Amino acid sequence: MTMMVAASGLSVPSEHPGTGPRMHQMTSHMHPGEILLGGKDYVQEQQRTAVIGAGPSGMAALRAFDAAARQQRRGEQVPEIVCYEKQDDWGGQWNYSWRTGTDHHGEPVSSSMYRNLWSNGPKEALEFAEYTFDDHFGRPIPSYPPREVLWDYIDGRASRSGVKETVKFAHAVRWVSYDTTTGTFTLTVENLRTGRTTTEIFDHVIVATGHFSFPNIPDFDGIDTFPGEIIHAHEFRGAERLSGQNVLLIGGSYSAEDIGVQAHKMGAAHVTMSYRSKPQGYAWPEGMQERPIIDRFTGRTVHFSDGSARDFDTVILCTGYLHHYPFLPDDLSIDSDNNLYPAGLYRGVVWQQNPKLSYLGAQDQWFTFNMFDAQAWYVRDLILGRTVLPDASARQESIDAWLTRLDTVDGDETAVQFQADYIRDLIEATDYPMFDLDEVVRIFLSWKKDKKTDILTYRDKPHRSVMTGTMAAVHHTPWLAELDDSRERYLSTPDNTAETAPATAGASTDLRD
Repeated sequence: MTMMVAASGLSVPSEHPGTGPRMHQMTSHMHPGEILLGGKDYVQEQQRTAVIGAGPSGMAALRAFDAAARQQRRGEQVPEIVCYEKQDDWGGQWNYSWRTGTDHHGEPVSSSMYRNLWSNGPKEALEFAEYTFDDHFGRPIPSYPPREVLWDYIDGRASRSGVKETVKFAHAVRWVSYDTTTGTFTLTVENLRTGRTTTEIFDHVIVATGHFSFPNIPDFDGIDTFPGEIIHAHEFRGAERLSGQNVLLIGGSYSAEDIGVQAHKMGAAHVTMSYRSKPQGYAWPEGMQERPIIDRFTGRTVHFSDGSARDFDTVILCTGYLHHYPFLPDDLSIDSDNNLYPAGLYRGVVWQQNPKLSYLGAQDQWFTFNMFDAQAWYVRDLILGRTVLPDASARQESIDAWLTRLDTVDGDETAVQFQADYIRDLIEATDYPMFDLDEVVRIFLSWKKDKKTDILTYRDKPHRSVMTGTMAAVHHTPWLAELDDSRERYLSTPDNTAETAPATAGASTDLRD
């Protein structure tokens, strides 16, 4: 059996037909859409782990196993890693596409990223502990990067590791089944470029598809009579089109907040956000307001539960997303709302009913990239045998204890501290670099305070890196006046007013008028 070793140190399948452990050979007479069923003639020479999804959490898993391969602990064998990603490149949500609905393969579009998105949280709260922003950019950059800059950062770490060789792009996992007799998973996978479908066998599966791709779409009385455009935030790609419009955002959380201020920035005539439970409570600028839950639609007129009404041109549903894993049977799939500790996951990652299946990034998120790392390192160590998995009873006790604490979370401060302590618990069990999680909590709370002070200027504030101590630079142009979201513009250092003219406050004001 022939194996190739990637530059990263991870074992990857050879490109020669029929080689590699437990690989099913594709015959030349097969046609697109056919399924090649494996026989009983494979010989296991190496454990195999499948990673489903190559977004930030899947990339964290690849980096974790790469780090283990480079360490080469005595007597330790790193499994063959195969990652399946249905997009043509990695990055998940950060892999921006102008497409909505379906992509060029006819698959549902995964990314909810919009063109002019800037990070709505400080980069210092998501920084990798073992690959800092200083490592990547070589100098301080501002605290709230636009999407191109953040994609460049996560792509840079993963690319430097050489783990891209383990990813099968344009490959969609159609089904996962588990054989209790052999203790293995069978994955049915379609190559979206050729239409060919194969099955492969794995010892462990890591689900890293995230849970921000399948929109939650509520219904409202009379909404079918609304003559304007209705979309979900998942389909939103830019606010320029909202110039001069009266816009209704249904939802009371981050999507409504950010799309709302983007619409205001790009010249919307008026922005209304409708909340279900409580208002966000920011000091909204003139032309933005909050209203309670919708009572009914009557054509363009929307009636709210407080008796007020207003006419709108566009409605955007900022109503969240569903845990939906169409490739998993119900006995392997999370059934939970979006919260900080989904029931059924030991330490927030290991599926209690079958601990050979793990999830990364399945919870509601304050922390992101560095939390995915902590989770990936822990799952990796379980698979490698570096960490002992407790029995089912002990695992359930741990789950119950975290869920009991979750019930005491009553606001932002307790929520972010909950997640910080959760991440600390994972890092303490691995060799992932520990960092000052309590200082990150402080950064998050400072960020929330800045937003309360001025929702339009918080992105102009700098924060200090927990990892390096570097104070962020101040962006050369205030966010409200910056109309160029490109990486080149963001990392530039214009030294005169002529260079900044395309992004002046006057230009932004003209758009709003």
